[in-house]
Amino acid sequence: MFKKFIPFAHSKSIYEIEPSFFVNHGVKVLFMDLDNTLDSYRAREPKKETIDYVNRLKEAGLTPVIISNNKAHRVSGYANLLGVEFLSSARKPFSKKINQEIARRNVDKENVMLVGDQLMTDVLAAKGAKIRVVLTEKLVKEDQWTTHINRLFDRPIRKYHRKRNNLIDWRNK
Repeated sequence: MFKKFIPFAHSKSIYEIEPSFFVNHGVKVLFMDLDNTLDSYRAREPKKETIDYVNRLKEAGLTPVIISNNKAHRVSGYANLLGVEFLSSARKPFSKKINQEIARRNVDKENVMLVGDQLMTDVLAAKGAKIRVVLTEKLVKEDQWTTHINRLFDRPIRKYHRKRNNLIDWRNK
């Protein structure tokens, strides 16, 4: 039950995942959700922790890309300050735009991974695109009002998978 919601790996936060994890799994392009994965949805500028982490990803030879359901005006400023590309209005959980972005980059799907905090958007979109996904916990308590609906479904499914040890810590992959 709920097999389509089982991520490749799980992490408390994106910031605890060592860049070597991605490199060791053959990742070249790392799609990162913005809101509640990299930062609060209210944040307009990346914090030092985010800048440092993205720089570490780049130094490891990865291409970080922010992928968000938010509009370009929200995502572009944040991404530009980090010096990364972005895909806004991604329409997760649908995978069409993710697949288009992968094709545009001419990269094999086994070299792409997505990191995000939501089962209903990030995990489903990655599964639909047939790429691996790392599920994180949300960074801050507050969410956009639209996300509250997703969280109503997210909580019991996470609980189900935790009980069955389906949320495997990234260190054990």
